Amino acid sequence: MEQGDFELGTDGPSAILVGVDESVTASRALAYAAGLARRQRARVIMVYVSPVASLALASPTGASVAAAQNEAHDEIARELSERADAAARELGISVTFIGAHGDPYYEITRIAKETRADAIVVGASLKAGHRLMGSLAVRLVRAGKWPVTVVP
Repeated sequence: MEQGDFELGTDGPSAILVGVDESVTASRALAYAAGLARRQRARVIMVYVSPVASLALASPTGASVAAAQNEAHDEIARELSERADAAARELGISVTFIGAHGDPYYEITRIAKETRADAIVVGASLKAGHRLMGSLAVRLVRAGKWPVTVVP
C-alpha cells in the first residue's frame, strides 16, 4: 500500500453510512449508528433513497400519480433531513444527510464509495418478499466491501 492510499476500517470507523427511510427499523438503525458514532467519534452519513416511480408516465393519470409519489418522497426526505440535524445537535456528532433517487443498493454502495464510509448500518426489511428474493441488507453483506450491521 502506497502512502496516502485509503484503507477501510483501520482504527475503527471514522465514517458510518446509515440507510434510512420512514420505517421503524430504519429509525432504530439511525439510533444505533448515532450512538456508535458518538462513542467512536465518527461522522454519520445518513442516506435516504427514494424509489423511481414505477408507473408508466405515458398516460396523464400515470404522470399525476408519479408526481404525487415524488412529492411524498421529497417530504420524507425533508423530515429525515430535519431528524439528521436534530440528532447532530443533540448528540454533538457530525451528521450529513444525502438524498438520492433510484435503486437503494446501487445508491448506497455508490455513496459509501464516494464518502469513504468505513461501515454501513441498515434496518432489517419488514417486507415478506425479501425473505425469498433477498433484502437490501443481504445484498450489502454479499457485496463484502464494508462491515454491515443490520438492526432489527
